[in-house]
Amino acid sequence: MRDTDLFQLALGLTPPWYVASCEFDLGKRRLNVEIDFPRGSVFACPSCGREGCSAYDTERHEWRHLNFFQHEAYLAVRVPRVSCGDCGIKTVEVPWARSGSGFTLLFEALIMMLAKAMPVKSIANLVKEHDTRIWRVLNHYVHESRQGADFSAVTEVGVDETSSKRGHNYVSVFVDMQTPKVLFATEGKDASTLERFKTDLEAHQGDPSCIQEVCCDMSPAFISGVEKHFPEAHLTFDKFHVLKILNEAVDEVRRQEQQSRPELKRTRYIWLKNPENLKENQATTLEILQVKKLNLKTARAYHIRLNFQEFWNQPLQEAETFLKRWYFWATHSRLEPMKEAAYTMKRHWDGILRWFTSRINNGILEGINSLIQAAKAKARGYRTMKNLITMIYLIGGKLEFRLPT
Repeated sequence: MRDTDLFQLALGLTPPWYVASCEFDLGKRRLNVEIDFPRGSVFACPSCGREGCSAYDTERHEWRHLNFFQHEAYLAVRVPRVSCGDCGIKTVEVPWARSGSGFTLLFEALIMMLAKAMPVKSIANLVKEHDTRIWRVLNHYVHESRQGADFSAVTEVGVDETSSKRGHNYVSVFVDMQTPKVLFATEGKDASTLERFKTDLEAHQGDPSCIQEVCCDMSPAFISGVEKHFPEAHLTFDKFHVLKILNEAVDEVRRQEQQSRPELKRTRYIWLKNPENLKENQATTLEILQVKKLNLKTARAYHIRLNFQEFWNQPLQEAETFLKRWYFWATHSRLEPMKEAAYTMKRHWDGILRWFTSRINNGILEGINSLIQAAKAKARGYRTMKNLITMIYLIGGKLEFRLPT
């Protein structure tokens, strides 16, 4: 078998395309495969699909292909321009690459596969291409896949922000709580992010009036955005953010008290964990502080926080009664940070109780956020916000790419 016949089979070429020649450049360590078509071949018009269009002239194009062993491989082709009676002069689309790309489909499939596990810079070093070319491939396929997405069945949405880089730079991520997958990601964390999500939802056959549940933190921006753009939706405040408010209140009590009680220094994380999650030395320290009967304000705040956690275990019919008793205890504790936390709960009363009906929380979003931050750490950040959003879709969007395997 000749080398041209071998590469003809390996590339899966069909008439009129054939491998005309193969040449290995030892100095550049690269394989050049020349592809051609016989004189008199006819093609389909790339615009209207009309068959039997003859070649008008040709343009030479070159594509990077998968490596031949450890050597770079390129396909060089005389691409015909055909004369169509309806559309005029058009360049034929080749079956091994997409229009405007400098890579073959198989090479792009390799990039998309590696991008889920490796930083783009590492991929660029591996394939010896500039990372901006790799990002163009990722951006194209993510955008193309999202264009075909159907959000018509979405009824429950979670929203949370994730940091894009140091400072006050955030991306808001919207997730379908039933699938679960990332529906939309956009820069910022204000009320306008809800408006942009609504626009994107409608662009993908989604109906804002069908959104029944939205889970978010107690951000006034998110709350106002949901009320304005998704008036039919019920708000559920994420239980993990509710507990975060209480943890911050307990820590504030500790910081204030440790100024007069030095034994509280270096005990911050003891009061932020549940007893069963403490390390052995932390559990010993907590026991000593409690056995001494020091009447610590921090200990009182800690028990108020632990008691609140039982709220999530209440049956639906008893939940509000339990919350009212806890609220009375917290507001009469004479601990200002705990009182402020209780007042915050009061302002968001319905959204906290809504959990017993919706049973949704942002645990899914926290998991996706951890994957995003891990990818960001491996990549040592992203050059642009667009690149970060592309990576969010790639990691959590469950996108389907029309690429060869």
